[in-house]
Amino acid sequence: MRKNILILTLTAFGVLQMASAGDITGVINFKGAAPAEKELTPIKDDPNCAAMYPGAAPQTKFYVVSANGELADVIVSLKGIPGKSIGASAATATLDQKGALYTPQIIAIQTGQKLVVKNSDPVVHNVHTKPTANPESNQVQMQGGADLNYTFDKPEMFLKFQCDVHPWMFAWVSVFDHPFFAVSGADGKFAIKNVPPGKYTLEAMHRKLGTQTAEIEVKGDGAVQGFTFEKK
Repeated sequence: MRKNILILTLTAFGVLQMASAGDITGVINFKGAAPAEKELTPIKDDPNCAAMYPGAAPQTKFYVVSANGELADVIVSLKGIPGKSIGASAATATLDQKGALYTPQIIAIQTGQKLVVKNSDPVVHNVHTKPTANPESNQVQMQGGADLNYTFDKPEMFLKFQCDVHPWMFAWVSVFDHPFFAVSGADGKFAIKNVPPGKYTLEAMHRKLGTQTAEIEVKGDGAVQGFTFEKK
């Protein structure tokens, strides 16, 4: 059952009225055959990392497409709205280093929201951020070492996290100055919660496949909008 929130608004006559916030939901699809991924063969050149993969090395996950054609890791957000970050009170987000890979590779947070980076591997990593709007950071994280904590003050799309010790390791963190965003899951579904009624531009962005937009109107029962991407 959809959870609605009542919002008080002031009319032109100075009278308070109640409007119900709704959710924006939808599914992201991929048209055609998913592009082939590449095997991360350098993992096998590192004895400590190769020990985690007695069989084949893992592959890249640039295009996470389900058997039914749904596309994961698409960041969907409201475009051009004033900054209303509640990041300082938002739940902590987590990036883990496991199997010499970042998990998840695509994540979205708010400005001021705490991001924890863990090292679940039996090897040393170094966590190197490569931002364009926020300060750069480069920290060693020992195996079994303490978590590393990050917050970002400025919005930025696809802020890169990389490991300089293991050059195939990347993650991308998108930072918003409002809470109206979501990342599509393995089933392609997304949900942006508790959006005030109004007309908006909805933006869907995939790191490899580009950006699409749609004009939508959110009412008390929310709004439904999907997107379809394809490899040009």
